[in-house]
Amino acid sequence: MTYLDLDKKKISETAHQLNILLADYHIYYQKLRNFHWNVVGPNFFELHTKFEEMYNDAKLKIDEIAERILTLRFQPTSNFSDYLKMSSLKEASGNTKDVDMVKKLLTDHGKMLKQMRKVVEMADEADDEGTIDLIGGYIGDLEKVSWMLDAWIMKATENHPEA
Repeated sequence: MTYLDLDKKKISETAHQLNILLADYHIYYQKLRNFHWNVVGPNFFELHTKFEEMYNDAKLKIDEIAERILTLRFQPTSNFSDYLKMSSLKEASGNTKDVDMVKKLLTDHGKMLKQMRKVVEMADEADDEGTIDLIGGYIGDLEKVSWMLDAWIMKATENHPEA
């Protein structure tokens, strides 16, 4: 790899892990769209807006991850059928209660954070500071959103213990 001065063999594992993260983000994005469209009840306005904010953020990250893979001179995975096979995230029903939607997203966040840390570990072994920097920012962003969603669940279940 000439222009980045990175070892092609070492960076191939980083690219592979980035493709898994790309798959995760595509499943996550679609789940957010699903929840945005199908949320109902007293938390509709709050969650409808939050889910839209989250899927817009995910859409940007999808493009940045794919472009990072290309920068490393590898091919980003681009078929949804492959994403479903590669990702540890699962699709969700639109008939999900609002609190359960948020709980499912928090579960996904845990899986995505684990994958992001794996990307950073592989990038570190390859001396790939660009990927480390990119994904490090994503980790901070997702941890913050997770904290906010978790705080929302605490309040929602306090007001409605049956949730």
